[in-house]
Amino acid sequence: MEIEGRLEELRSDVSHELIQLVGFRIADEEFGVDITKVQEIIRMVDITRVPNTPAFVEGVINLRGKVIPIIDMRKRLDLGSKPYDKDTRITVVEIENRIVGFIVDSVSEVIRIEKSITEPPPPMVSNINSDFITAIAKLDNRLLILLDLNEILNSEEVAELSE
Repeated sequence: MEIEGRLEELRSDVSHELIQLVGFRIADEEFGVDITKVQEIIRMVDITRVPNTPAFVEGVINLRGKVIPIIDMRKRLDLGSKPYDKDTRITVVEIENRIVGFIVDSVSEVIRIEKSITEPPPPMVSNINSDFITAIAKLDNRLLILLDLNEILNSEEVAELSE
């Protein structure tokens, strides 16, 4: 009896586990990434193009003495292109011990959600490769696509960017 009560308590703790995310928009979609992966969010700066890189790599920037590759998330997720504007941001994240910047249309907020409102993604979601998606969160009147930053770039691409 005591074990059953403890198990029920543990199950309820799991269902109320909070996830903290940084929310951002790309095209008409709302995304979230684990806040612990995000180092900072900066306004757009001049990007130096680098020849012979994949189409989704915009180039590199100098961020306080560090050269950081910049990925255009619209191109990476095949969501079309759009000119940068006053809301465009670079989200600086850590992937496999490397610092990378992702261009997003806008950053909305830090979001705290219960893990229980997420579910695994269907095989294809909004033309986005489902390998990039860890879960879909059902918020009041919208869906939030949770991205797996480790899947956005494969190991070969991360290694190539660091060269």
